[in-house]
Amino acid sequence: MRKALSKAILNVMGWKLGPLEGVELPKCVICVAPHTSNWDFPLGKIVYTAIGCTASFLIKKEWFFFPFNLIFNALGGIPIDRSKRTSVTEQMVEQFNNRQVFQLAITPEATRKRAEEWKKGFYYIALAANVPILMAYFDYGKKEVGIKGVFHPTGDADADIRQIRSYYKGVKGKKPDNFVDIE
Repeated sequence: MRKALSKAILNVMGWKLGPLEGVELPKCVICVAPHTSNWDFPLGKIVYTAIGCTASFLIKKEWFFFPFNLIFNALGGIPIDRSKRTSVTEQMVEQFNNRQVFQLAITPEATRKRAEEWKKGFYYIALAANVPILMAYFDYGKKEVGIKGVFHPTGDADADIRQIRSYYKGVKGKKPDNFVDIE
């Protein structure tokens, strides 16, 4: 029912699904870009529900209080405790190790504003957890959402990030000036 409703919502909104390589993987980090609008989150949740998948996302543990904790848990939120002695990467590796299925969506720009450089946390989580990275995109120019490919981190973060960013060349965010295309 939720899957059919989500597909209907996408149709009404005029969005189409692009390639979806890797969505069947039980464990992965989903690199979501460009992230230029608050609309990216609900659109992403609708798309993932429409294809029958569930992705988790990171959120500060301070947001996990009643009644918001009920909403964030239902949506797949993972509370991050920054007061712990472990890093976010270690906390996420623990999540990957303790679950049979875990797909974690992260926006590497870490902001909706223009970001020349991407944060590398998504990469280091995938590397440490030994899981692939899916390159998910929102192309507001084409009104298309999909996954451009599956990437296996090599350990050379700078080279790998450049290669991952190359998958997004020409993709238009809702606010195109806020997304930095690589040369």
